[in-house]
Amino acid sequence: MLGKTANGLYWMSRSLERAENTSRLIEAGQRLALTRSGDADDEWTPILQTASVYDGYLEKHGDITKDDAVDWMLRATDNPSSVLSSIKAARQNARMVRTAITYEMWEAINGCFMAVKDALARKVSERDLPAVLGMIRQRTALVRGATHGTMLRNDIYDFLRIGTFLERADNTARILDVKYYVLLPAASAVGSNLDNVQWESILRSVSARGGYRMVHGSQVRPREIVQFLILDNRMPRSLNFCCSKLHDNLRYLAHDYGGQTVSYEMAERLASSVKASDVDDVFENGLHEYIQTFLNTIGGLGHQIELDYRFYE
Repeated sequence: MLGKTANGLYWMSRSLERAENTSRLIEAGQRLALTRSGDADDEWTPILQTASVYDGYLEKHGDITKDDAVDWMLRATDNPSSVLSSIKAARQNARMVRTAITYEMWEAINGCFMAVKDALARKVSERDLPAVLGMIRQRTALVRGATHGTMLRNDIYDFLRIGTFLERADNTARILDVKYYVLLPAASAVGSNLDNVQWESILRSVSARGGYRMVHGSQVRPREIVQFLILDNRMPRSLNFCCSKLHDNLRYLAHDYGGQTVSYEMAERLASSVKASDVDDVFENGLHEYIQTFLNTIGGLGHQIELDYRFYE
C-alpha cells in the first residue's frame, strides 16, 4: 500500500494522537501553573512553545492570557494543531480511507468527532475544562480500542501504528523538555518541593504516575522519572517504547514490500541509540540537548517515511 491511502492512514493516526497529546499538554499547563508564583498568564508561554503553536498564537492574539492560550490549543479553527482541528483532520482522513478501516473504527472516529465538536462549540470554562479534557482522552481511547480490537495486522495497521508512535514520542519528548529546560527558573530550586510537584505533574500529564510508582515507589526523583519516560521499555509513552514499536512496524512493512527502506534503517539506528542511552549521561550532557537531538531525528524519520512510501504521489 503506497501513496494516498498510506498517507491517509498515517495522518489519521497522527492527528488523533496529537489531539489527545494536546489535551494532556493543556492539563500539564493547568497543573504546572498552580505550582508557581507570579502572573499565571506568563506560565502559558512555554506551553505554547512546546506545542509549536506560539508564533501562530502571537499573530492572532498578541498578549498571552491563560484563557486565550487554552482556547487556541483547544478549539481554534485557524490553529491546525488544536484539538478540534486535529480531530476534524483525523475524521477527514478516515473518510478518505474508509474502505481500508473497519466499520467499528469508523464509528469510533466519527463519534469522537461529533462529541468533541459539540463540547467545543463554545468556549470552555475553567470549571468545565477538566471534564472536557477527560472526555477527549476517553474518546480517542475508544478509537484506539476499536483499532486494536478489529483491524487486521497488515500494512494498514502498520501505517496506523507508525503515525501513532511518531506523534507520541514527539509529545513525550516535548513535555519533558518544557519541564526541565523552561519551567524551572533557578538551579537552587532543583530538589525543592516545587521541583518535585512539577515533576509529578509531568508524570500525570503522560498517564505515567501509577506506572512510575509501581516501578520506583512513591518518592519523586528527577533521575528516575527521566529513566522511566525515556528508557523504560514497558512504559507505553516512553521514548524507548515508541522507538522500538516504530522499528518493529517499519520492519513489517519492509517484509511486506520486499525490501528495506531508508526510513527503516533510520528507525533501527534511532531505536538502538535510545535503548543504549544511559540516564546519567543524559543529565551530564544536558537533558534539553538530548531532547532537541531526539526531536530533530524523529522529525527527519517522519519526513523520510513520507518519501519512502510516496505519500504525495
